[in-house]
Parts: sequence; C-alpha cells; structure tokens
Amino acid sequence: MLKCKNLLLKPSKRKRKRKNINITLFPRKHNIVSEKQDPPNPLEDEDVEECFSLKTSAPSHSHGVQPLGNLYFNPSSHNSRNTGLGNLQTLTDELVLEILGFLSATHLGVLSTVSKSFYVFSNHEPIWRNLVLENSEDGFLYNGSWKSTYVAAYMPSFPVSSIGSSGLKVRDFYSDYLFQSWLCANLEMKPEWLERDNIQRRRGISVDDFILNFEEPNKPVLLEGCVDNWVALEKWDREYLVEMCGDLRFSVGPVEMKLEDYFRYSDQAREERPLYLFDPKFAEKVPRLGLDYEVPAYFNEDLFGVLGNERPDYRWIIIGPAGSGSSFHIDPNSTSAWNAVIKGSKKWVLFPPDLVPPGVHPSPDGAEVACPVSIIEWFMNFYAATKEWKKKPIECVCKAGEVIFVPNGWWHLVINLEDSIAITQNFVSRRNLLNVLDFLKRPNADTLVSGTRDRVNLYDKFKNAIETSFPGTIDELVLKAEEKKAQQKKPSFWESVTDSRAGAFKFSF
Repeated sequence: MLKCKNLLLKPSKRKRKRKNINITLFPRKHNIVSEKQDPPNPLEDEDVEECFSLKTSAPSHSHGVQPLGNLYFNPSSHNSRNTGLGNLQTLTDELVLEILGFLSATHLGVLSTVSKSFYVFSNHEPIWRNLVLENSEDGFLYNGSWKSTYVAAYMPSFPVSSIGSSGLKVRDFYSDYLFQSWLCANLEMKPEWLERDNIQRRRGISVDDFILNFEEPNKPVLLEGCVDNWVALEKWDREYLVEMCGDLRFSVGPVEMKLEDYFRYSDQAREERPLYLFDPKFAEKVPRLGLDYEVPAYFNEDLFGVLGNERPDYRWIIIGPAGSGSSFHIDPNSTSAWNAVIKGSKKWVLFPPDLVPPGVHPSPDGAEVACPVSIIEWFMNFYAATKEWKKKPIECVCKAGEVIFVPNGWWHLVINLEDSIAITQNFVSRRNLLNVLDFLKRPNADTLVSGTRDRVNLYDKFKNAIETSFPGTIDELVLKAEEKKAQQKKPSFWESVTDSRAGAFKFSF
C-alpha cells in the first residue's frame, strides 16, 4: 500500500492560474451568487449576476475559509490570511501553496502550528493528495480525507477519525483561491449547463450513411441502439466488476488500484478533480471484460490493428464518480474515437478543430495545453461566453446505451453527471489515415505521439505495415485527396459566368 517517505517533494504543476472571482455567500440555504466587481448588495436581487446551488450534502468549508467578496461585509476589514502570513502576505495564494508543495508531511505539520493562516494553507487537501499519490506504489486506502489517508499509512495506530472532527475553524479568513477549490467540489451542475443538446442523433442508420454523413465530413453524432446486444450493458455494475477483477490493479491517475479500493475512494471523496479510473489494458488483465462488448459496426475498420501488439493504446475502461471527467483535449495521434456509456451519464462539449475553446491555450507545437484547473471551473468562468458565439459548440448528455462519435481533431470536454462506467476506443479508418500519417511524421513526434514506447519509429512501422497489408491504399488515398483539393479550387459554373461577363465589360470599356 502507501509507502511514506520523509523527503522534499515537487508540487504538482497547475496548467493554468485560476481566474479570481468574488463570490459572496448570502443567508439562503445552499445558495451562492457571483457578483460584479463592485461591492454586492444582498438586498438587491437585480444586481445578482449568477446563482449557484450547492449539493444537498455539501459540508461547510472544513477550515472556515470564505470568498474574498465577504470581506466587504466584515466591519473590521480584517483578513487573518494576511496577518498570519506576516511578510509572506504579498505572495499569491497559488505561490504559497506551490512553495508548501515542496515540504514533507512532517514539515507541513510543524508549519501548521505557526499561525492560523499557515494552519489553513498547510491543511489544504490538494497538497496532501499530492503527498499520497507521489508516495503510492501499490495504491492506497482512502480514509475520508487525503491527510487522514496519509497519516493512516504512516502511523496505522493513530486515530485518523479525529483529524476531520477536530479541524480548526479560522475566523475572518478570506481567499478566492482556496474557497473556489471547495466551491468547485460542491457545486451542482447548473441546469443551463445541461440544457443545450444540439448534436445530431441517429438510430439504425447504415454504415454507408454513417461514413457519408458523419465520418467523411468529420462531424460528431450520437448513435442510439447500436450496443443494445452488449452483455456489458446488462452485467457491468460495481459488484460484477469487483468480482471479475478481484485483486487485479487498474490505472487511476498516477497509481494502480484494486477496483474495490477505488470504489471506496469514489464513495467518500468530495473534491474538485476526482481521480478517474482510465485503464488501457483492462481486456488483457481480464479477458472476460473484452468479450462482454463488441465494436459497433460503424467503427470496425481500425487500421492500427496491422501493428498487432505494437499498436498504440486504443481502448479503455472508464469509471468515475459524479464530477470526474476529462478537461478539454484532442484525442491522441490524430485518431477518431467512439465512447459508449454503460452505466450513468456524461455531459459532452465539443469544438471543431479550427475553434479553440475559451480558456484553453494550446502551445504552438501542440505538445501542451493550458486550461482551467477543473472542469467545473471552466463551466463557471467560460461556458457563458459560448452563448454569444455564432459558431457554437456541439453539446449533449450521453446516457447508458448511447454511443458518441468524436471525429479526429475535435476538442472535447467530458464530465460524469453521476457514477458512470464507459468503454472508449480510438481508431484509424481510411477516412483519416492520411491525417494520422501526417501527425506521426511531425518533427516533434517524440513529444506528440502517445500510447507507445517507440514514438520516433511509429510512423515508419505503421506506413510499412499498411503498404504490406493493403498495397496501393496510401497512393490511392493521396490521389483522391489531391483530386478533391483541385475540385474545391475549381470555380463553379456561376462563378465562371460572372468572371466572363466581368472580363467582357472591362474590354468594352
């Protein structure tokens, strides 16, 4: 289980600094509102910009942290955050936490006794989460909080249950950064974040129709009824999976865990970024699971299969609680994908390749993507902006028994709306073979290609295997692409007529 080390540890890197917002709490049950920059007036409802609802079981912040907007209503204008930090108060909250991320658990414990402010910072749950995950070799047993989990592994005889009950509430501590982490973990998805459903839905269409209307034009579609015969749809629940998998371990973020231990975590955890079980080798570990489903007919052509055991990772079992998911990304190696929900439901937001989502900043070479810390944070700070766009994202809620097709190059975000189980596979068909080959031979392929140990040589291996298995296919596809490109440049009949008349007019003049 958890192996504890008393050493300096690097802090986890955040992809993007939080966008600070002033959130003011009002004496209404489970109601939080976000205000404009001017001091809010709780008596004037017309000034309210947005309302957020907390989950019914949401606890108060464990250490009494309040949003910075509440400082306006503090008669003394005293923020114990600043007095407790002393000369370090000029540092941002993010920088303070980055520094504390270098400390060992022992040093964090000592620092927490210096002042109330340091007590709050030193007990910030994400710091203890990093300590647990960075010291986990054989998984961990979650004990209600990350700090309790660490202490239980390091000192098994210590009564860890007392850690949560004896937490110190600090008065007059105001911090948007610390509060938002708690807020994102306890917010309900707003109805307006779920109501837009503009994806095309199809049931019972032929493979040819799918290729013509969706795969060739590279458009998403939600397919209904195509997995109704799956054994997984009937059997795959928590009890069945735990029984089938036993003591085998699956990939959960940076650690490997037994399913039983993961469900123990997912039942208890209430955090901004819940750990997601996302395992690419599940069918090799438990062959029975690979037999409980079959690839829908629309996605049977998978050309990476010519590589045999050397093919990149391509299929995953995905398990996660409500709030877990994947922030904006493009699927690896320029592949397309399909995702089938077996239990639960997922909210999808997709942007076409030429439209980068708001709040997302890819590097010029595409190797890294900077984005908000969590999915909920993106909805809070950036989702509303898409309403004003002429070219709106494709959105839907995908429920059990439904399959979504994600074309290559599309940005997409996924969040589980409840405890969910799903299967996803990435694939290469003739429609996107040239895109994949172009991707694999990029100059920085060693940083872009994923899912394989041999990133540098994957292009040559794949191209040679295709030419051996399907002689002439690549040349044929290149020729068709050139013809299509030439056809697009060729002026239409009416454009030719217009140009001719314009030339004649110029000559006579």
